Amino acid sequence: MLRAGSAVACVACRNLLPSRMGVRFRLPLQKLHPLSRAIHHRYSSNSNPQRPPHCLAARYFTSLSRLPVRPPKSKSGGHGYQQQRSFWVARLAARLLKLRYILLGSAVGGGYTAKKTFDEWKDMIPDLSEYTWVVPDFVWELTENFDLDKLASALPEIEEIAKLLPDMEKIGENFTFLKSLLSSETSGDPTLKAPEIQQATAAVPESGDKQFKKSSDKEKIDQLQEELLRTQLKYQRMLERLEKENKELRKVVLQKDDKGIHQRKVKKSLIDMYSEVLDILSDYDSNYNTQDHLPRVVVVGDQSAGKTSVLEMIAQARIFPRGSGEMMTRSPVKVTLSEGPHHVAMFKDSTREFDLGKEEDLAALRREIELRMRKSVKEGQTVSPETISLSVKGPGIQRMVLVDLPGVISTVTTGMASDTKETIFSISKAYMQNPNAIILCIQDGSVDAERSIVTDLVSQMDPQGKRTIFVLTKVDLAEKNLASPSRIQQIIEGKLFPMKALGYFAVVTGKGSSSESIESIKDYEEDFFQNSRLLREGMLKAHQVTTKNLSLAVSDCFWKMVRESVEQQADAFKASRFNLETEWKNNYPRLRELDRNELFEKAKNEILDEVISLSQVTPKHWESILQKKLWERVSTHVIENIYLPAAQTMNSGTFNTTVDIKLKQWTDKQLPHKALEVAWETLQEEFARFMAEYKGKDQDDIFDKLKEAVKDESIKRHKWNERAMDSLRVIQHNALEDRSITDKPQWDAAIQFMEETLQSRLKDTESVIADMVGPDWKQRWMSWTKRTPEQHIRNETKNELERLLKLHEDHTAYLANDEVTTVRKNLEARGVEVDPVLIKDTWHQLYRRHFLQKALFHCNLCRRGFYYYQRHFVDSELECNDVVLFWRIQRMLGITANTLRQQLTNTEVRRLEKNVKEVLEDFGEDTEKKVQLITGRRVQLAEDLKKVREIQEKLEAFIEALHKEK
Repeated sequence: MLRAGSAVACVACRNLLPSRMGVRFRLPLQKLHPLSRAIHHRYSSNSNPQRPPHCLAARYFTSLSRLPVRPPKSKSGGHGYQQQRSFWVARLAARLLKLRYILLGSAVGGGYTAKKTFDEWKDMIPDLSEYTWVVPDFVWELTENFDLDKLASALPEIEEIAKLLPDMEKIGENFTFLKSLLSSETSGDPTLKAPEIQQATAAVPESGDKQFKKSSDKEKIDQLQEELLRTQLKYQRMLERLEKENKELRKVVLQKDDKGIHQRKVKKSLIDMYSEVLDILSDYDSNYNTQDHLPRVVVVGDQSAGKTSVLEMIAQARIFPRGSGEMMTRSPVKVTLSEGPHHVAMFKDSTREFDLGKEEDLAALRREIELRMRKSVKEGQTVSPETISLSVKGPGIQRMVLVDLPGVISTVTTGMASDTKETIFSISKAYMQNPNAIILCIQDGSVDAERSIVTDLVSQMDPQGKRTIFVLTKVDLAEKNLASPSRIQQIIEGKLFPMKALGYFAVVTGKGSSSESIESIKDYEEDFFQNSRLLREGMLKAHQVTTKNLSLAVSDCFWKMVRESVEQQADAFKASRFNLETEWKNNYPRLRELDRNELFEKAKNEILDEVISLSQVTPKHWESILQKKLWERVSTHVIENIYLPAAQTMNSGTFNTTVDIKLKQWTDKQLPHKALEVAWETLQEEFARFMAEYKGKDQDDIFDKLKEAVKDESIKRHKWNERAMDSLRVIQHNALEDRSITDKPQWDAAIQFMEETLQSRLKDTESVIADMVGPDWKQRWMSWTKRTPEQHIRNETKNELERLLKLHEDHTAYLANDEVTTVRKNLEARGVEVDPVLIKDTWHQLYRRHFLQKALFHCNLCRRGFYYYQRHFVDSELECNDVVLFWRIQRMLGITANTLRQQLTNTEVRRLEKNVKEVLEDFGEDTEKKVQLITGRRVQLAEDLKKVREIQEKLEAFIEALHKEK
């Protein structure tokens, strides 16, 4: 209801209630319960101080109290009044007791009323427990992750900060003294600088008192500089301590779930998005002449000037291979630095993460970088323009993209390619000629500045120094070796070199030991600059030293350049995309925009379909092709080396024996090899036939080179199963040993096979003889041709040998020497000089024709010889052993074809399909192979379109994220 005490406005309430009684709520009157507000206004409005409101006030005030309310008694008349006069002690006690009950009842009633009012207010408040999801989870976890007491205790006290501040009164006095001193010594010229004042005061001769005064003034100036330096160092240490604690807190925050701080996630992914664009552009530039003007930090310097060390200090890890004076950076290394919860490194084309906090992972990373560098260098070269892309993440790392280039050299040494120096210059110029590239020029401070080569190169690429940052390394060695430290000051102030720069920095990258850690190098660098007279004497400014300040400055410059140029680059790629799309619509309006990889996948599916079609070839087709090709391959051997020698024998026994011996030799040595060769050639021909038939449907000519290469490579890799040869030899040997013709159709088939073979051979022989003797009289008269002198001699020799064959029809296959002499003399008698070799050669063809004619005549006689064959030619002058030979050959061909067909369909077709898949997979992984086999303007145009679209989309996404970060 009310808060008892001095805040109570009502007199009745002030009289009734003690100061500490009541419910303590500081609420305005209009928010009280209606009943309580009515009671308050009733008594607060009454201006009569003589009216005793005790009972009524208690009644209204404790309207919900269960105590009985007594009406007020009148003042006059009655027996009660006399008792009050007679027993004043009793009346006094009663009054006191009555007042006690009134106060007790009022307290109880007021408390109950206030409690009820509080409950009503509480019920009116909505339940907010269902809306806790609006507040992010990390808000509820802040108290768990952040020790606020620890943070409060870590912050310095006001007294400590006051102590760190310089004594302004003392500084004012010193400056007043200096002002008066300068005004007296410079004749009222206040524009002179401090170094000029010191020189002027040193040049003027002074008396003994003035010299003493000058020395005391110099001491005051030194004390002032030392005090300022101590103040800067104190602030620096305090900032480093706070930054270290902030780094730990940032690491904890970044390790939280995705529901955590989204702004930090945007910052972490922003540099990754930008790095992806640069990676795509690096691949795009190698295939297409485009202008890549996106910013990146290009690290250039002389060899062994400390480029890699500076980059490692910025990345906070020893990630690069090192060597003493040896060229270690053999190709550009693009390092994307970003912030993350863990200190890790990863290559663009790999999923392995290297933990930079573990020495074994650091060693593995250095080996991998060195291996990739050596692999990118072509044979006969020393450096390579191929870029190795690496990303490094960790807490507190400044976000930027740096490219470490090979060190510039002045002389080619032994073991280097002759064009190494020119190649390094061309690589460096290619990166530095980008108008938006930030050039981080590294100069070795331990050597003479005149020996530097890189400064002239940087001056050529950026003569105004609008995008160059100069870094002087090894300042500790420079201070130790140089006799005049002011030379370092001249370098840092940009007065020694003609090269101009945005900023100048001096850093220390360790003591030169490869085993030093980043932390030890940082400590050494800090200790050096704290004790260095370069900083103490004002030659160097505090913001120009340490790699930490350098990384902050480079990062700020990098992001400033990105924000200024990225939208212009996006517009350029948008225009390029429009031009390429217009060219495609005009030249290839009905074709899809398939790039090289998509075309390869399409061709791959077609080739696999063609290979699968081999399994759909019918067994009959396989066997007919195999049998035909196998006979074409072995027919010459059968006729010349088996049939003709055996036919020269005098009886059937000798014929069969000769045939068996020669067939056995043939089967053991040549026949299985010939059969497998025929099967392999047949498989190739069928594969090529299916590819040619598929090409006739809807084949794209752009796939011809690829399909031909896949076919050749698959056939080259395919080797027939060697075990098949042994089993095939056994099958062929058993087939040739069988001589039993079971029925007349088989006999007729053997007769037909023999007749076709002999006719084919006879036709070939007559063609050979016709070529030997030239055209006959009819051809000479009709075609107006004539014989050559050699053909005339051959013709005369043929006529003479034909007369000999007519006289001796059963002549053997070879001429005797006396027969050769006789033929030669007969020809000489007719005036034809002939050589004995020519006679034998002509005889061979004539006898071959004579033998084939006789064999065909004998084949016709054997058509009716199956009956005699069944009786083993007993009591018969007809012998058909040659028919049996051809039946054996024919049966062997059929069985061999069937065996090869089974092996083809069951094994070799599947193995060929497997080989084709392997070849396609190898070609798919070989980018150069795909570029070589899938070519043309259409392919290149589709490739450019895909790249430009991808670059534009990623640039637009990056620009959107960049604007959100602002």
